Amino acid sequence: MLRFDPFSDLDALTRGLLTSQTGSSRSPRFMPMDLCKIDDHYVLTADLPGVDPGSVDVNVDNGTLTISAHRTARSEESTQWLANERFFGSYRRQLSLGDGVDTAAISATYENGVLTVTIPVAEKAKPRKIEISHTGNQKSIQPTTVEAG
Repeated sequence: MLRFDPFSDLDALTRGLLTSQTGSSRSPRFMPMDLCKIDDHYVLTADLPGVDPGSVDVNVDNGTLTISAHRTARSEESTQWLANERFFGSYRRQLSLGDGVDTAAISATYENGVLTVTIPVAEKAKPRKIEISHTGNQKSIQPTTVEAG
């Protein structure tokens, strides 16, 4: 009995597209990242171990945040590999940013193989208290006194 898996062809195609960039089956598969909101900003952390800090690029264009980096493979001809499992090549990740972020104030640091991108919430998107105004058309009510008598 043959089992039909409609996704196996899609998986094979995806693997082929991901590996064709460098011609190696060991090209990076993905850039693991976390994204959370802390107070009035978002914090994105991405794991990029062994990546040259000079190859890390973070930019914003038309509401899209793009992170790219490159890890170079060892090119020593005299190397005799006993295990060769680390990925090398180019990493790239894109995220769509909403209107509620301040793209001009985005900052990034790279330390110990971890890229941290801080994305502030725009002032216009921050929660605020709305002041309630009162109109001058209200009639004032005068207290009345009742005399006992």
